[in-house]
Amino acid sequence: MATLAQAIRLALHYGEEHLGVTDIFGEDVGAPLGGVFTCTQGLKTAWNSPLDERGIVATALGIAYAGGKPVAEIQFCDYIYNVIDLLKLCGNAHWSSAGEYHVPMVLMTPVGAGIHGSMYHSHSFESMATHIQGWKVVMPSNAKDAYGLMLSAIADPNPVLFLAPKGLMRAKGEEHIPGEPEDERQLHQMIDAPVGDRQDWQPRWPAVQDYRVPIGQARTCRKGSDVTVVGYGRLLHLCTQAADQLQEQGISAEVIDLRTLYPFDEQSVFASVRKTGRLLVVNEDTEVTNFGEHVIRRVLDECFYDLQAPPKLVAGLDVPGVGLAWGYEKNSIPQLADIVEAMRTVAQSQP
Repeated sequence: MATLAQAIRLALHYGEEHLGVTDIFGEDVGAPLGGVFTCTQGLKTAWNSPLDERGIVATALGIAYAGGKPVAEIQFCDYIYNVIDLLKLCGNAHWSSAGEYHVPMVLMTPVGAGIHGSMYHSHSFESMATHIQGWKVVMPSNAKDAYGLMLSAIADPNPVLFLAPKGLMRAKGEEHIPGEPEDERQLHQMIDAPVGDRQDWQPRWPAVQDYRVPIGQARTCRKGSDVTVVGYGRLLHLCTQAADQLQEQGISAEVIDLRTLYPFDEQSVFASVRKTGRLLVVNEDTEVTNFGEHVIRRVLDECFYDLQAPPKLVAGLDVPGVGLAWGYEKNSIPQLADIVEAMRTVAQSQP
């Protein structure tokens, strides 16, 4: 099975060959490195930019305005904050032109903790990202969804922010990408650059196919009847593990992977909450002004009289960063035990 990083690379290759991608660029995105997580190795339109996040976003906007279709990368989302004003310009171009102009650009960036990256490489960005109008925001939790969401992002005529969980980059998928070799060792030999001299290396791309995950469509990972659990990205897997543990104790949790944060799949969430009467939202962003609060607010707007217990948010602590020491990271980001306890509490709350 492909890893999440390999899936992104396969999707970008498909985008070059079939969806009109003209440029893939960012810091260390081109040869020889192919991205710090190897997501862009061997791609024919990949090139290295200067170490300048503002220049990367502005260049992508210019390419898109000129009729190209760029995929740009901010190497870590921790360094995206100095381009907020430019992201706003990208996002409002279509609206402010009364639909005359499109900005077909994808901006991808790794997000979240889980790699012991300390305060400079552990931030989450989704809550702030969803407040920048005009952008669609996606975050996959597995390789196949990463492939399908990237193709949908490339095909979209306006800006899409592709948030890739850092802690899942090396995680292998559980389902094959259409056209991916059955043997993961064969895929490795075909598309992973060798360590050392890469001067003469060229990838041998498999014949991957057009598989898309529609933007704005959630996935129900696990059916249940006692509590709805909404997650995404790296912590989605902890949510399913927690649900498995509680199933043995007679608690049935329905787990939903949003996949798209903006616009999120409200109807799937509402339908689940109307069935279970309870809601838990889980993510690793800091708890103040958290995107999960928006999910809860929309559920309160539409499903208030269906609720049997107060909704609950499990999120990262309200601290300025994540420490390098594993203990600091562990205590500031939700862990499996935290999610299990919160899920049990919500499921057993009485009206």
